Amino acid sequence: MEDAAAAGESKAGHGRNGHAEGPAAEERRGGGARLRGCRGFLRRNALVLLTVSGVVAGVALGAAVRSAELSPAQVSYLAFPGELLLRMLRMVILPLVICSLVSGAASLDTRSLGRLGGIAVAYFLGTTLLASGLAVALGFIIRPGAGASALNTQLGLPGALPKSKETVDSFLDLIRNLFPANLVAAAFETYATDYQLLLRNTTSGNITWEKVPVGTDIRGMNILGLVLFALVLGVALKKLGPEGEDLIRFFNSFNEATMVLVTWIMWYVPIGIMFLVGSKIVEMEDIVLLVTSLGKYIFASILGHVIHGGIILPLIYFAATRQNPYRFLLGLITPLATAFATCSSSATLPSMIKCIEENNGVDKRISRFILPIGATVNMDGAAIFQCMAAVFIAQLNNVDLNPGQIFTILVTATASSVGAAGVPAGGVLTIAIILEAIGLPTNDLSLILAVDWIVDRTTTVVNVEGDALGAGILNYLNEKDKKEREQELKEVTVEAVANSKSEAETSPLVTHKNPVSNTSSTADPDSKESVL
Repeated sequence: MEDAAAAGESKAGHGRNGHAEGPAAEERRGGGARLRGCRGFLRRNALVLLTVSGVVAGVALGAAVRSAELSPAQVSYLAFPGELLLRMLRMVILPLVICSLVSGAASLDTRSLGRLGGIAVAYFLGTTLLASGLAVALGFIIRPGAGASALNTQLGLPGALPKSKETVDSFLDLIRNLFPANLVAAAFETYATDYQLLLRNTTSGNITWEKVPVGTDIRGMNILGLVLFALVLGVALKKLGPEGEDLIRFFNSFNEATMVLVTWIMWYVPIGIMFLVGSKIVEMEDIVLLVTSLGKYIFASILGHVIHGGIILPLIYFAATRQNPYRFLLGLITPLATAFATCSSSATLPSMIKCIEENNGVDKRISRFILPIGATVNMDGAAIFQCMAAVFIAQLNNVDLNPGQIFTILVTATASSVGAAGVPAGGVLTIAIILEAIGLPTNDLSLILAVDWIVDRTTTVVNVEGDALGAGILNYLNEKDKKEREQELKEVTVEAVANSKSEAETSPLVTHKNPVSNTSSTADPDSKESVL
């Protein structure tokens, strides 16, 4: 009895201890689960956190070093790690664009290629036209150039103006660059029209100077011609059938190898971004004068980028997909930060392809087909920047724009943004086309160049955001079309099976032979005969 009582007390004691230790054990298990969750989150988002930290560290580095008054040579040394990042990103642009477009065009059937291409062109033109209209509207509401006529003597940048070019020659150069005469030269040269002044004798005996267009080659990759060639080559390889499969596999392997290189380069992005941002802050000469003089223009341009990139483009994505656009953009923080630091759509292309496939699950055939084209022809941010600059210069010169000039600005900005180079300050060169088209002087472009390093950052972010959301829309539409075709195929298969069963059971033209019932069939010879 005593032993039983002691055993009962020990069991009760164990029960009480177990009851007391239960919450503590559960808390320890919960703490371990939270710790593992935090580790998993940090592991998944390490690159994003490092990139954002690089931007913050770059601002702090620039603010700290700015007071040291470095010489231009010392500033170039400070920017050296950032220069390495730009060189590495530009190194992989050519193989990435060519291989991704060839493999993407070859992997899509002709029907899907034409359908997706048509939707992409409509999306690119529509969003760029919306961006141009938004910029013109904000320019008339905010009036950034009103009362700023005395800026030329304070912020001019002599010698930095682009050469003026006729509007017709600019569009002819765009078409010429679509068909490069030499593919190897197109990797590092672009065709551009220049002018020579020649003496001409008129019939009346007078001598006049005549401006004659002359073709020249300038430094810079002809990305338009390479994109068109890669698309056509991919379609041609698809048409070859089995004969072109070996070359398609080669481009696919080359593309995958390039993406491995991009993955390695992405881990250097935070360091390069830190020194790019820091060196740019050190280079600023008089930011107080810049902001006080051109603050309205900077505010109007950035406000246009915020409205278009934060409201209009997400609304278009939501209307097309009925999905949360901000969750989609959350997976693209690294390429967006890269765009902000490098000011280059082309340099952001490798990281954008990697993140949009891994983080957002976009089909490789869609992303590698659309994103290289979008980085070349879709420039929503550049259209806002160019239209705002045109309205600003018109107000600076006290010119009231009429409806015809406004329409010219919208159309010219939409068309010229296609040919804008995906490099830093590439949009400034196309503003001269708009100014020539509406008859405004181009000497005020020095003011645009003075603040281009600020506005160009948000311009590039909006450019690459428009490309990414367009790829997401096309991926959704492609998946939806694929599901509809699979459903139609299932319905057709079910109907065919049902029809075959009913026909076998009810058709009077079919003779049913049963080997088991031979006796009955021999007993009734008429049952062997067909109705025919």
